[in-house]
Amino acid sequence: MTIDSGGPGAPSALDDLGEPDRPQTPTGFRTWDERSEEWLPTAAEETDIRAPSGGEGAAIGVGADGVDSAGDGFRGVRKPTGRRGAVDPVKALMHRHRELCERAVDPLEIAAGLEAHGVTDRTAVRFRHRDVFSLAEELYARVPRDGESAPRTETPGRPGTRSSWAALALVPGALAAAVVVGLRLTDGQPRLAVAAFGALAMTVGLCVALRRGPLSTRHRTTSATRAWTCWLIAYALLGDGLLRAGLDGAPDGPWPLATAPVLALALACAPAAWCAHLFVARARRRLSTSRGLEEFAASVRPLLLGAFGLFLCALGGLLALCGTALHEQPAYAGAGALGALLLLARLLTARGFTQTPAVVLAGAGAAQATALATVFAARLPGCSFLATPFDSLVEAAGPGAVPALACGAGALVLLVHATRTLTRASAHALPCEAP
Repeated sequence: MTIDSGGPGAPSALDDLGEPDRPQTPTGFRTWDERSEEWLPTAAEETDIRAPSGGEGAAIGVGADGVDSAGDGFRGVRKPTGRRGAVDPVKALMHRHRELCERAVDPLEIAAGLEAHGVTDRTAVRFRHRDVFSLAEELYARVPRDGESAPRTETPGRPGTRSSWAALALVPGALAAAVVVGLRLTDGQPRLAVAAFGALAMTVGLCVALRRGPLSTRHRTTSATRAWTCWLIAYALLGDGLLRAGLDGAPDGPWPLATAPVLALALACAPAAWCAHLFVARARRRLSTSRGLEEFAASVRPLLLGAFGLFLCALGGLLALCGTALHEQPAYAGAGALGALLLLARLLTARGFTQTPAVVLAGAGAAQATALATVFAARLPGCSFLATPFDSLVEAAGPGAVPALACGAGALVLLVHATRTLTRASAHALPCEAP
């Protein structure tokens, strides 16, 4: 429709407004001209304008009052310029996790933090990124920083401090060897004094060794967890002999000590720390090269199983060596299961997962305590049936079957738990060394 200001040949009044504002008649299949199409929102932008129904996008989308949570404008209002328009979900996510983005020294920490908050690769697609790592790189680039720091390139257990914690990891084994020599050279009251002093020294040495390196943690362990750990080690030293004596109607005097397994476990602190460092360092490198959470988990899982298997091989060799040197039974099953349980529990605790290891350690310790209590309770009149299950087990597989079953079951639970938690990117953003 046109406005006719004169005769058929008179110029139109709209001609004075210029060519750009003259309506165009569609030609061909296109119903919008190129200038008008620039104002049309894309499908992805229309999705961003609509408030999501739930999940990560709902937390950072448009509020119930119609105002965008990032404070950029009202629902449906778009700026004519810019790549994202008024609704910028990445900016909203940046505001929500500003503290994480500001203190991060590289995009990997942001990716790990987002993954810990439930952001997955599928969620990252809603922010127009193929994965969490790509989204973290944009967040790292867009957040302003005062005194920009260079990206961190070192891995946990940095070379500058590796010599210190590697040397400290040898302390428990050296102290245990000295205590065993002292026990072999003394008798009577002096031997009791050496045992008491040696137990105290080994405890202090173990605490010092675990304060640095890949097995150190900033998460405080409870007194109950420390008590159950000490009980498990004490059972490895005294439990098998006491259980055998209880089933035989004793003890009437001192029962034999299993010094070889305890010495091997103390010496295994060093390979445990080295295997943990190998796993954490390699996982950190995979974190810097992976482009997706599923890809990272798939690449880290073999590293975890390989480091765990390497430790078991080292522990088996130490058990054989100590058993041969001290002329004792090496107790491969019981001591091996205990070593695996303690390594997995400490590795999980060092990465911030403290609840499950505490429960599993308590369960294994309670099972061993129940075995001893049941055997001695069977001596009460009419309660002899209580010792029947353990009597049959010991007769079939020896007294080491009790710690093997208790600690082995706990180690299996922690191994399954570790394959699900230690393969997350967020697990490797936590500091593994105490300052």
